[in-house]
Amino acid sequence: MTHQTAGTTPAQATSGTLRSKRKSMLASSVGNVMEWYEWSAYAVFAPFIAAAMFNNADPVSALLSTFAVFAVGFLMRPLGGIVFGRIADRKGRKFVLVTTMLTMATGSLVIGLMPTYSSIGVGASAILLLARVAQGFAHGGESATANTYIAEIAPSERRGLWGSIVFAAIFGGSVVAYTVGGVVTTVLSESAVAAWGWRIPFLLGALLALAALWLRRTMDESDVFESSEKADAEVAPLPRGRVVRAILLVVAMTSGITAAHYTWTSYVSTYAIGQGMAPNTAYWVTVGAQLFGLAALPFWGRLSDRIGRRPVMIGFAVVMTVLQLPLTALIGSAGWTLLVASGIAIVVIAAPGSILSSIMSEAFPTRIRTQGIGFAYSVSVAVFGGTAPYLNQLFNNLEIGWMSSGYIMILCVCTGIAVFLMRETKGIRLEDAHC
Repeated sequence: MTHQTAGTTPAQATSGTLRSKRKSMLASSVGNVMEWYEWSAYAVFAPFIAAAMFNNADPVSALLSTFAVFAVGFLMRPLGGIVFGRIADRKGRKFVLVTTMLTMATGSLVIGLMPTYSSIGVGASAILLLARVAQGFAHGGESATANTYIAEIAPSERRGLWGSIVFAAIFGGSVVAYTVGGVVTTVLSESAVAAWGWRIPFLLGALLALAALWLRRTMDESDVFESSEKADAEVAPLPRGRVVRAILLVVAMTSGITAAHYTWTSYVSTYAIGQGMAPNTAYWVTVGAQLFGLAALPFWGRLSDRIGRRPVMIGFAVVMTVLQLPLTALIGSAGWTLLVASGIAIVVIAAPGSILSSIMSEAFPTRIRTQGIGFAYSVSVAVFGGTAPYLNQLFNNLEIGWMSSGYIMILCVCTGIAVFLMRETKGIRLEDAHC
């Protein structure tokens, strides 16, 4: 925390504090980008991992198994959110952000170096599963703590804008993963990618994580957390019913957002490849579409600071419900079809994504904020986001692909209903937030 010293004017002190917070925001965001890169790289190279780590006598089964491991990693997120959330609410946000970064990097290194199915049989599949379980556990804590930390260090009147940085890191990590995917599949032959090239993104992620880890060591602790720590002894216990209600609303609110997000960022390239599109074309087009989303994030965040969180969230629910089916139907073997469909979808998804950090942090008091976000957000992402690639692939293999769009549309309606039941929290002091 920055303190005013003798001879320092209030304006200088405020400037120094804001400068320090911006530096901390950068350190948190760079680390968050790297974590999401490591997480997204698995989905990007799913077809190659399936061939290397599972029995490729049945390619469809191997691909489904790969997406099942993807889903299992997500199922560990609620546990990670609870455990690391409790630690963050007791020991501080910075400690957890450093620990989760180290865990994710280790998991990425293991995936990059592990032997294949042809070398050790089912043992390769087991190692892959364990690495993803560890990453899922860390990812649950990282997501909850990053959302909390950025919201707590942001100026209250710009919390939507600052909070959009958290989702920008999600898109940014995915963009980096797809860029690496595009480079690897363009430079190397398909046989080389299948043999060893798919390991490159994981080894690169482990290396870059060291730089992000060094940056995070210099972050400030959240002022809101430190103030709450001092006041905890004087605060009455929280009503359990209101806490449960807040958690359920956040789970429902996040369901449509996360299902749409993972469909249009993690699965859509695999779907396009299945429609006859070249892998490198699908990867590069997905990068372009996600850049559109990145550009839209600060606009949506700033808009929520002006008109409120609820109008932006409800607008997403309505528009995504209407567009999901026709956008999916547009995708064919031509690159432009994927660019148009995913570009529109991702810009729409950027609207709620930009304010998730703000609206979730405003839904819980400081002393349980990270725990509340960690459990609610992780459960929703695990149940509705982590399973989305698997369900999409399953429905398409069964030739009932329309069901995957119907599933997302229903969840977007759930998002709209949940937001309708929540109060408007734009601009409140986080010290005054309550369930």
